[in-house]
Amino acid sequence: MAHLLLVRHAKSKWNATGQWTGWTDIELSEEGVVEAKRAGEALRDIEIHKAYASDLKRATQTLDHIKVTLGKEIETETDPALRERSYGIYTGKNKWEVKEQVGDAEFKKIRRSWDHPIPEGESLKDVYTRVVPYFEKHILPDLKMGKNVLVSAHGNSLRALMKKLDNISDEAICDLEVGTGEIHCYSFDKEGKVTGKEIRAANPDKLKV
Repeated sequence: MAHLLLVRHAKSKWNATGQWTGWTDIELSEEGVVEAKRAGEALRDIEIHKAYASDLKRATQTLDHIKVTLGKEIETETDPALRERSYGIYTGKNKWEVKEQVGDAEFKKIRRSWDHPIPEGESLKDVYTRVVPYFEKHILPDLKMGKNVLVSAHGNSLRALMKKLDNISDEAICDLEVGTGEIHCYSFDKEGKVTGKEIRAANPDKLKV
């Protein structure tokens, strides 16, 4: 049995201010550093053989704090395929102000729907088309070999992968939330099939970021 450990990066400086970050390379906030260390503590009982991360700072910094907390070096690969969704024209804008401007229904489509387009940006479906092939080519072979793999990425890149792993419908994916610093732990058999799942370091404030 192997474990796939999906951790959403800890709280960034723009998470704290309610801004849509997307591909903007923002660092962790002080609270985020605490969250990242908490995630590391939650993984002490699992030997991690390899790690993958988005190339954005908030993901790599989260992974670095996890490594320091665990007191170990972990072979790591970074790749833009694991980046957050690009929010196009909404990048940098306060999401709650946008909600007031466009209304609840449109806001939910922008923020959480499967294939609602954003000018100059990506839908979750677009994110899926880069994240899942990367997972199947690079990460799944490690799991089939029995390696425990940690992935430090973003709310939407992880939601896209979890849609695949949990067989979530296009309609139901809008209800999936992943909190900052939260870890979704999957168990895999030798054939690369999911056999179980648990959530560690659950973040009760997940709906706010």
